[in-house]
Amino acid sequence: MIDIAHQAAINPASARDVAMARAPVPIAAIDTGQWRALAQRAIEPNGYYLPAWELAVSATARGRTDALGLAAHDSSARLIGLMPVVSLRRALKIPLPALVSAHPYGTLCSPLLDRDAPLEAAARLLQQAREAGAHALVLTDVALDGAAMASLKQVLKRDGLKPRILSSYIRASLDATQDGDMLLREALGAKKLKELRRQRHRLEEHGPVVFEIARSTDEIGPALESFLQLEASGWKGKRGTALVQHAGDAAFIRRAVPALAETAQCEVATLRAGAIPIAAGIVLRHQNRAFFFKLGIDERFAKYSPGVQLTLDLTRHLCADPTIASADSTANADHPMINPIWRGRLAIGDVLMPLRRHDPVVALIHAALVGLNVAHDAARRVIRLLRK
Repeated sequence: MIDIAHQAAINPASARDVAMARAPVPIAAIDTGQWRALAQRAIEPNGYYLPAWELAVSATARGRTDALGLAAHDSSARLIGLMPVVSLRRALKIPLPALVSAHPYGTLCSPLLDRDAPLEAAARLLQQAREAGAHALVLTDVALDGAAMASLKQVLKRDGLKPRILSSYIRASLDATQDGDMLLREALGAKKLKELRRQRHRLEEHGPVVFEIARSTDEIGPALESFLQLEASGWKGKRGTALVQHAGDAAFIRRAVPALAETAQCEVATLRAGAIPIAAGIVLRHQNRAFFFKLGIDERFAKYSPGVQLTLDLTRHLCADPTIASADSTANADHPMINPIWRGRLAIGDVLMPLRRHDPVVALIHAALVGLNVAHDAARRVIRLLRK
């Protein structure tokens, strides 16, 4: 099978006349104003597919550059759907004709669909993928119970097709409509909160403990640099996975965060003990949902639980904000820090969506993906054994 991203090279005349007219376009070629307007109307929020974020990722982020976009327009040429994608060959080194969600660094790839025309948007995205030569779409880290997935499933069912869940997990979320202190008492209990207050009092020996939110463009630059230093100072720095350790990743985050701050869609939360930043986290905002992107801590203060302390203050902050109804931790399953605090749960998964009925190529794609998952699971088990 050939890589669909390179089909034009095989038959230039046919591709030019048929496929390329509707092929995915580079993300950077999509009208940014239309993209922003679609994000405001999206049936399901996804902070990681906001234009300022995804364009920065696609420009420089390590292993995530040069994403393409399935873009659906209505009869008036208004953008009503957007799904950033890459070829299956590029994403997973599988040379079969499928498109895969372009991973936006954050672990959520639910596409943007216009709430006023979600089924039309979903249908046009699927049709564009077909006309580009894809036999399947693979959505990774999609909200399985979200409105975007529901619209795609409805269109597939109408066409006699059924999506296949390749893998799934449950992660933590926050119901921010509740009172923050009451939510924390119910989640952690009086004994655990008492211990955390004791740690906080001990932390005050290093100076007044202050929780700060940087929102303005003047504030957010220095706050971001503090976060980057904290992240690189901990275990991520030791493993070489901190953002600032890679030029492309550092360029992406330094572009994305200030750009989103200009539209009040990003903030950096910092916990200080006196003048020392001991924990910081980046939070994206889209519509009425927040997305907890990353957390960095000063491990010299580990005995005071700085990450937990910051998350307690962030929880109260989000619950007190009438514009935020929920927050997605975007964390791994069973995350030891966030799971006990944020007790809401989101089902997240990878989904294979066939684009043609009774298509034998889809069976090949499915088998290849299942085999890859089995290999990855085996590798993870070996790594866990070696670490014991």
